[in-house]
Amino acid sequence: MTNNVLIMAANGQIAQLVEQRVLNEAQFSGIHLTLFLRNKDRLADLANNDQVTLIEGSLDDLDDVKEAVKGQDIVFVGVVDHTNDDHQTKNVVEAMKDAGVPRLIYTNVLGIYDEVPGAFGEWNQQTIGSGLPSALGSDKLVEKSGLSYTTLRLPWLNDQNVKYEITHKTEPYVGVSGSRKSIADVVLRIIANPDFLKNDSVGIADPDTQGKDRPVY
Repeated sequence: MTNNVLIMAANGQIAQLVEQRVLNEAQFSGIHLTLFLRNKDRLADLANNDQVTLIEGSLDDLDDVKEAVKGQDIVFVGVVDHTNDDHQTKNVVEAMKDAGVPRLIYTNVLGIYDEVPGAFGEWNQQTIGSGLPSALGSDKLVEKSGLSYTTLRLPWLNDQNVKYEITHKTEPYVGVSGSRKSIADVVLRIIANPDFLKNDSVGIADPDTQGKDRPVY
């Protein structure tokens, strides 16, 4: 079990689901959360929790990132890097390597490997295609970083319950939509067992949505 977990972009919906489960489930009682976000007042309800440290900062600022990763065991970046030069990913990788932090979970999107089949894959490409090159660049940087990593290639998200199938980088993506709770569940499984999905770029979606030509909400 990991002891110190840093969540970057900690005010995001998936990040908050992870945080609430860590703070409320007995199996995670030994974990200390460091929550990194631009405005820590957004998580003011956690300010007095002994299991939490709030840090203000930006993924765009290398010094901020370096300060946040000190002493961590695992880092979860809960936002996709859509910067033109992938400097957010570069900052995270550099900071983690400098600090000797071994384990990274990085959020990304489906479609970066042309792995989404059928009519939905075509629609997905047309809809978010302009953002795919930077997302792919982020995943390549993570893959070549030398860190122990997992990239989460997210589907179109909804607020349904936990149900998902995991596909790997060389496999066709199964499903078109999945729940935020499902993504959070995968993150928590990695926190509980850092060898789970180690050095892999994975798709996560509800298999019941396979074959749909539009997202399922």
